[in-house]
Amino acid sequence: MRVVIAEDLALLRDGLIRLLTAYDFEVVVAVDNGPSLLRALTTHRPDVAVVDVRLPPTFTDEGLQAALAARREVPGLPVLVLSQHVERLYARELLSDSTGGVGYLLKDRVSDISQFIESVRRVADGGTALDPEVVSQLLAGHAKEAPLLQLTPRESEVLALMAEGRTNAAIAARLFVTEKAISKHTNNIFGKLRLPPSEDDNRRVLAVLAYLNA
Repeated sequence: MRVVIAEDLALLRDGLIRLLTAYDFEVVVAVDNGPSLLRALTTHRPDVAVVDVRLPPTFTDEGLQAALAARREVPGLPVLVLSQHVERLYARELLSDSTGGVGYLLKDRVSDISQFIESVRRVADGGTALDPEVVSQLLAGHAKEAPLLQLTPRESEVLALMAEGRTNAAIAARLFVTEKAISKHTNNIFGKLRLPPSEDDNRRVLAVLAYLNA
């Protein structure tokens, strides 16, 4: 599986190269700035890109903007953002794109290597991988929206886990409740957000994020 990495910190960039290589990924190129990332993505068209948000030259949102620009040229290009920051505007644009795998993880919350590798593979396969904190910040940006205010604390918790790409069965196991209970919560969430329920995990997440982007 071919990977492009974008990370400006040399130690972290080298660590990602070694880690992914150890798990049988082929790192075709690792770059440290936005313009180089865009060229790498459109030239190599990797199976997945692992991208930091803030890259040179401006250290603002160069990485995310380069990823978005690349997806416009290469529709469906899988992108996993790995960052210390949540850039709400561009995050919503990336996550609302219904083509190709997407993910957004926070560096300081990645504590399990196997889960990280699983997230990279899931995004490469067209799925989603979202940190609950990212979802919380996206939801916080819409705190005044009446439908979201209607969600119960448990429904909000289920929504965050749903946005990680988890199935109803996985959410039930995480929360130590029955799958039937999660199915009920899921139906309530989609009803309150005026979104049709779906058994497709990826479409469920994208539908919710598309709503948040509205």
